[in-house]
Formats: sequence, C-alpha cells, structure tokens
Amino acid sequence: MAGGRALSHYLPAERLHFAWDNSLSPVLEVEAGAEITIETWDASGHAIQRNWTSDDLPKRVRKPGVGHALTGPIAINGAKPGQTLVVEIQEVRPAAWGWTSFGPQRGLLPEDFRHHFLQIWDLQENNAARGMRGVSVPLAPFCGVMGLALAEPGQHSTIPPRRVGGNMDVRQLTAGTTLYLPIEVEGALFSVGDAHGAQGDGEVCITAIEMDSTTTLRLSLSDTPVREPQLQLLQPPTNIGGAYHGCMAHAPDLMEAAKNATRYLVEWLCQTTHLDADQAYVLASVCAELRISQIVDAPNWTVTAFFPLSVLQ
Repeated sequence: MAGGRALSHYLPAERLHFAWDNSLSPVLEVEAGAEITIETWDASGHAIQRNWTSDDLPKRVRKPGVGHALTGPIAINGAKPGQTLVVEIQEVRPAAWGWTSFGPQRGLLPEDFRHHFLQIWDLQENNAARGMRGVSVPLAPFCGVMGLALAEPGQHSTIPPRRVGGNMDVRQLTAGTTLYLPIEVEGALFSVGDAHGAQGDGEVCITAIEMDSTTTLRLSLSDTPVREPQLQLLQPPTNIGGAYHGCMAHAPDLMEAAKNATRYLVEWLCQTTHLDADQAYVLASVCAELRISQIVDAPNWTVTAFFPLSVLQ
C-alpha cells in the first residue's frame, strides 16, 4: 500500500481500442510505481481462429478502427508531458496457441509471396512453439505494441511505430527488460497489445507468433527526458544459443539488401531441410535475426540474415 492506495491491479481485456487517440477515457488510473497485470488479445482481436487454415484467411473480418487490438489506455496520476514513462516488464505469459500468417502485398517479400498462408502454433509444450514437422521454436514472449497517446488530436493508426512507442516489435522487450517512453499528454495514457510468443529481428513475413497474453508491468515516472523510446536489457540481445547459419546480401540500399538476405535464407532453408518456401518464410519471421553488418563501406551496405540451427530438430 502507498498512501492508502493499492499498488497492484488487474486489467481484463473487456474494453479494447484499435487506434491511438488522446481523447479516449482511461480504463484504469494508477499511481506511479503500480504493478498491473493486463490481459491482451492477439493483434487481430480474435478475428483468426485456432481451427483455421490458409484457405480461411481471405474471410477474415477486420475489427473497427485502423490497427491492433490494444488494452488501455491506462492513466498514471501525475504524469506530465516532458516526463518519461518507465515500463518494467515483469512477465509476459503466453496463451495456449498462436498463429503466423502472411498475405498478398504485405511483408518484406510481397513480390515472392503473393498468396495467403497461415501457420497455427501449439504453445503449451516445454516453453516452445510447435506446429511444423521437425521444428521447435523457443518461446521468448513479449508485447509488440507498448506505447502512449500522441499529443496530436484524432485517431492515429497503430500500425507504424512512433516517437511515443507503439508497434515497435522489438523482440528484446521480454521479462526483465525496462522500456522508456516519452510522455506527450497528461496521464501518459499507456496501452499494450500485439503479444508475440517468439519473433525474429525484422518480423519479415509481417507477423510473429501472434497470441493472447497475460502481461505484468510496473509503471513509474522519470524526469529524465528521452526523445524516442529506449530500453535496458539484462542480457545480450538474443535468446537462442548455439550455432547459426547466416546469409549475406550487399546493395547500395538497405531495404534491397534486407530483402535479398531474407530471400537467400528462405532458399537455403528449402535446400537443406524438408520445409517449403511458405514455411521457411514464416520461420524466418519468427526466429531469424536480420542484422545490419556494415553501413560504412560505400557504395554497398551489408545485411545478414542469421538463423539458429537449434530450431531444426
């Protein structure tokens, strides 16, 4: 207790929103330093079902609004523009299942993958995701969207990340990490969602292992300003140990190099395993690490797509 107020709260996913909007009334108001356990829905807002196949994806009905299903907003008493919201991630507990999908004109390689594909994952076995034969993806759950309301009025899509956070999809935002977000409105108005069971750097097919979660966070305030989000890790920025295979690409444009490195990785997986191209693309999205290897040796920059071999059983 602090000043007679409980510092522990539970927030069910009873009222969701699908856009950033600083006119939304808070679903919860807490004191700085409060710990909150929050239910989140998958990014689709339960539009995708566990018994679906790829053939069902075209019938998906989009939820109202312009983006992810988010729980919130949460107001922090005393939070003011210019301060920083400190988000200590205590736990992100996965649901029993998740999904990864891609569709036409989306993802890093829309030219290569022009159809719908859906992979359903079982998340209940030994902290790993299973669903493809001979594949076990270690879980490293985190919330892809954590952010604050913008100062600008009106509705804003949740899809692009912004200076106040949002859909950053930084896979290192797992339990033990601390996130720092710049506050632009009174009360901060924090929202969270888009939980992932596992994701690779780049999330190249446009989705990770999308899932519901029960997420516990501690929210506090700092007077040290940040211009855009920052984070502090307790460990190196990778979660899968062992040997890796890397596919490099070189180009005068980083996006071209990233696309080609991912293409080469998909090709390599198809050449060396039983996986088809759709499965390889999904697997790259949920556990490969897309890194800028060098950006100073003009005219070509180097991007490497690293793949953890331990995922292949």
